[in-house]
Amino acid sequence: MKINTEKTLFNKRFKPTLLASISVAAMTLLPSLSATAATKANLIHDAEQNILQEQFGEKWAKQDVGLQKKLDALYKKHGKRPNIIHIMWDDTSFGEVGIKAFNKIRGFDTPNINKMGEEGIVFTRMYSEPSCTPTRAAALTGRLAVRSGMHTVSFPPEGGGLPAEEVTIAEVLSEAGYSTSFVGKGHMGDIEESYLHNQGFDEAQFSMYNQFPPAMWHATGQAANATIGLLPDMHEKKYLVDATWRPDGYIMDIQGKKGGLARETLSAGYDVALGNYRKLIEMHQENALGFIKRKAKDDKPFYLAYWPNVYDLMRDGQEITTSNSTPFAQNMERLDRHVGEILAELKKQGISENTIVVAMADNGPMEELAGAMYQNVFNGGKGSYKEGGIRVTAFAQWPGMIEKGQYVGDMITVHDLFTTFARIGDAMEYIPTDRVIDGIDQTAVFLAGDGNSRRDYYHVYTGTTHAATIKQQYKRVWVGDRPGLVKNNFFDLYQDPREMRGMMAQFLWAWGPFDMMKHRHENMNAKYPFTPTRHGIPFEGITNLRPESKVFQETVRKSFAKVE
Repeated sequence: MKINTEKTLFNKRFKPTLLASISVAAMTLLPSLSATAATKANLIHDAEQNILQEQFGEKWAKQDVGLQKKLDALYKKHGKRPNIIHIMWDDTSFGEVGIKAFNKIRGFDTPNINKMGEEGIVFTRMYSEPSCTPTRAAALTGRLAVRSGMHTVSFPPEGGGLPAEEVTIAEVLSEAGYSTSFVGKGHMGDIEESYLHNQGFDEAQFSMYNQFPPAMWHATGQAANATIGLLPDMHEKKYLVDATWRPDGYIMDIQGKKGGLARETLSAGYDVALGNYRKLIEMHQENALGFIKRKAKDDKPFYLAYWPNVYDLMRDGQEITTSNSTPFAQNMERLDRHVGEILAELKKQGISENTIVVAMADNGPMEELAGAMYQNVFNGGKGSYKEGGIRVTAFAQWPGMIEKGQYVGDMITVHDLFTTFARIGDAMEYIPTDRVIDGIDQTAVFLAGDGNSRRDYYHVYTGTTHAATIKQQYKRVWVGDRPGLVKNNFFDLYQDPREMRGMMAQFLWAWGPFDMMKHRHENMNAKYPFTPTRHGIPFEGITNLRPESKVFQETVRKSFAKVE
């Protein structure tokens, strides 16, 4: 298939060597030329990381020797590199799950995720991107989503997706000998090159969009006013002309294997969408468990990205048993049960000690869903540069490798998981060196604990807008400045974690340093420009298109066709 051929050629062309790594890195602003033997790759990071590398590179190199000895001892014990499981779900305020005190405050229980934190790490400063598509692209590529054109949440019909030339963690780990599987909410687009079995996964069952259409686009959703004007009973009665305008043929979920074509899993027709969506939530869980069972005893390690859909906010058909008394709370308890089943299966298969599990939300709450999602600790929600939009609940467990009962205050971002997983999987040499990789190897945080992060900054984008920059405990918001003068857009996140009282005069000392950070970042962006959003025709490479999906496909084709 053409896309897979392009992907293979791309990987061969840019598979890094030490010489290529050094020559590329030598051209970057404030280059870091002191990659450790354990790292095996001299990656191009943002300018701010190069400054940190200059200051701490020797210290980190010495620490890496010890970390690598620990990883190699594990390899000797088990005969293969560690399995890696990344669980990520949607739209959850910090504190919604994993902390017993918050369970009591919110009126529902998450004992399995709580136990995960008790037996591993609770991250208190894990940053995502502000919304789901960007965060998922960041996790897969280790890059700010704006760099790959994946900066905007997609809804059908989109006609776009993750470009083929992006290199995902699945591709990196596959090169290192891992079996790879994706299950759940992909949200990486509806064009063939974006399908996750064309992005490095050996097998994939995934949604091209988010869960809102199947959860809300049906008669029950319209009757509850969760959706307005979609189904025929709410169409214009006298003057309707265009009967193809609505996205009637969208596809909810597809399955495929690397190098092959895909099939729609269950229909998203309005009469069956909700029932099928509910079936898919359980089907995805069984798929994830089945992959673990099949691969547990293999000679090859595995990487599983399990990103469950979770939310079913229609009360009809759900038994409500929580004190919170909402479908949202019920969904949180089901998520907790599913995470518990994953962890229990690892123990049953005898592979817990050779499996790292990271579980996290992808961004803050979708506040527009009244009666479902709310701010807890931080101000702001999905789509916001505020802490409530990007500072997410996150946990890690790895018996024997991660010390129990840790609360980690270090800054870490979702991009860092890409590089950290590559390091743990002995796959750093397969990360491309022709582009900026924003993810930092944070193995030290996982294995050495609190106080060992290798980043103290984060550039926050909302869409294509550079909205804020965080350095240490301080945040400067870029949007809304007065011409020629900053506003009260500086925040001390220790003193004011909810960002309720912006300051200016007290932080005039920081005006210049933040400006210099932004200049360095923009200089790097000029050298390595962002990839434009990739557009194309949806649903190519799917063998069982419904008639209404073909109509939908043709509408998008006409939308992107050049006018002659």
